Amino acid sequence: MAENVLMDSETIDRTIVRITSEILEKNKGAKELVVIGVRTRGVHIAERIVNRIEKLEGIRPPMGTLDITLYRDDLRRKTEWPKVEKTEIPFSVEEKEVILVDDVVYTGRTTRAALEEIMDFGRPSSIQLAAMVDRGHRELPIQPDYVGIKVNTLSSEEVRVHLKETDGNDGVIVLQG
Repeated sequence: MAENVLMDSETIDRTIVRITSEILEKNKGAKELVVIGVRTRGVHIAERIVNRIEKLEGIRPPMGTLDITLYRDDLRRKTEWPKVEKTEIPFSVEEKEVILVDDVVYTGRTTRAALEEIMDFGRPSSIQLAAMVDRGHRELPIQPDYVGIKVNTLSSEEVRVHLKETDGNDGVIVLQG
């Protein structure tokens, strides 16, 4: 399988800095922010954003994790039941600016599921989407507010975000299949 490297460790670090700055600028600081990462890699990206916000603002916004498995719209089509991880949102989302973080935005279906699950926790002022990669091919009208890199891909290609926390190194690659 051919592999095309889109981002290396340094580029990912710079991207986190840029996305965090854009979030703080749009929201006029971190006072009303809460950050929620979509399992698995979105959680690690969210943690990096929260750490950066704390470094810049001296405020550590509350952070949660979301497992969207039970909110997926393709569960009935699965032949095998997927493993369900824990959702942890130990704070109120009421009237908060929620920053939803995922690694790759593709069809928009994961984001739709995440939005539904967040709304079960309350009514935020807004939900803003941050993603490391936007690869296109939307099936739903969902667009990230903050994006590391936008890349046009074929449906047959696979975009993988590698992070130190799960993969031992940072990088973004496209696999041609």
